[in-house]
Amino acid sequence: MTGKVAVHVRRVFLATATGRERFRRRGKPRLYEKALKESDPIYELLSRTKTIAVVGLSESPMRPSHGVSAYMQAAGYKIVPVNPRIAEALGEKAYPSLLELPLEVRKRIDLVDVFRRPEYVDEIVEQAIQLKIPAIWMQEGVVNERAAEKARKAGMFVVMDRCVLKEHRARFG
Repeated sequence: MTGKVAVHVRRVFLATATGRERFRRRGKPRLYEKALKESDPIYELLSRTKTIAVVGLSESPMRPSHGVSAYMQAAGYKIVPVNPRIAEALGEKAYPSLLELPLEVRKRIDLVDVFRRPEYVDEIVEQAIQLKIPAIWMQEGVVNERAAEKARKAGMFVVMDRCVLKEHRARFG
């Protein structure tokens, strides 16, 4: 039965060998969707990222930084809290700054996610450049063009004024 297709009013029914029914919307074929994902730099970044240092992560479940980081942790990412005011968050030891991360932790950081006001981003970008971290993500409402340009000139991938949770959910479900 694999490969037999029955067209319904607004969906395509795909019969599978296991007998399970799968539906997908009519329109763009899956190969096209795959090609779009592969040419999407945010999709590529989130696909290759394994460890995220979250600067400004709060231990309070009521704060956006906590909710977003908990979602990313549940999605399989290793979260490294960076906040001088807390000892731990989400079951992970917190560090006062990026520069104070132990060497073995520093080497694994793929992305720095920033939950700080724009005026603090310059220093965070400086630290990320020093540590040769490949990407920096400034959450919604965090816009610092000068810091973003400096990061780009240093070869970093930069995302600004976007929510990593929303972008992950849009691409990976």
